[in-house]
Amino acid sequence: MAAPLADEHGFEVRSLAAPPQALYRHTAIETGGVVGFENVSDEDVRAFDEYGYLVVRDAFSPQQIADALAGIVDLIMGKYPGYDGVLYEAAARDLRDTLAPEDRQDTVRKLSYFVDYEARLHALATYPPMLSVLRRIIGDEPDMFQDMALLKPPKIGREKPWHQDNAYFNLPVETPVVGVWIALDEALIENGCMHIIPGTHRDGPVVHFKRRDWQICDTDVQVNHIVAVPLQPGSCLLFNGLLHHGTPPSRSAKRRRAVQYHYKPARVMLSDDDAARLAVFGEEGKDVYC
Repeated sequence: MAAPLADEHGFEVRSLAAPPQALYRHTAIETGGVVGFENVSDEDVRAFDEYGYLVVRDAFSPQQIADALAGIVDLIMGKYPGYDGVLYEAAARDLRDTLAPEDRQDTVRKLSYFVDYEARLHALATYPPMLSVLRRIIGDEPDMFQDMALLKPPKIGREKPWHQDNAYFNLPVETPVVGVWIALDEALIENGCMHIIPGTHRDGPVVHFKRRDWQICDTDVQVNHIVAVPLQPGSCLLFNGLLHHGTPPSRSAKRRRAVQYHYKPARVMLSDDDAARLAVFGEEGKDVYC
């Protein structure tokens, strides 16, 4: 599984180059969706299959969101011995040691692999109403195999370039994967909400390149079909692992914190072999360039 590059202090070392503005110039804003997991209909599941995503509004209670935020802060503050899954923003290298403890979360880009440490975030990942919907979408018992907290700190939140999540996973190419992206703060256009291109999951795997990140080439992004997906805290976006998506940089003063879990069929096992994944998603040996 591909992983972000970080130095020995946990600071990301990937490029901080600004993306072309046209890459996130949306043509529509998603304002629809269903309210609550319990109201997801068979028609909604069919729409997920067709468009590659489903918005569930008010999916989690204010208490669940408050608990998740408290759990993230505890992880960042080192309250769990042995946990080392914190990745810091490269732009915050000179800031971290000058901040009060409660403000240090504003130097963090990402947390990974925390559900075995943080019970409140584990409870969110295994929320029965959500698992019931995932079971219907995947057509099998859902198995959560990746957990991340994605934080865009105020002013310095960097881009996550356009990509397909399956390009990061050592799974058979036909494996159905569903990501669940849960807003913990207001996720707005100005502070880096999710941007998607509906229906692109049906195009299958796309070659990824090492540029600003492991990403779809900028010139391959279908910029005339971009949909922004702003979300309120407690709402979530379910999306197919092949759906093209990304998030722009944030220069807003508002935090944009989210957690994301990935689910696969329980019967399908992850592999340690990168070669099969790179044969599909990598550029090597193909007549492609970026």
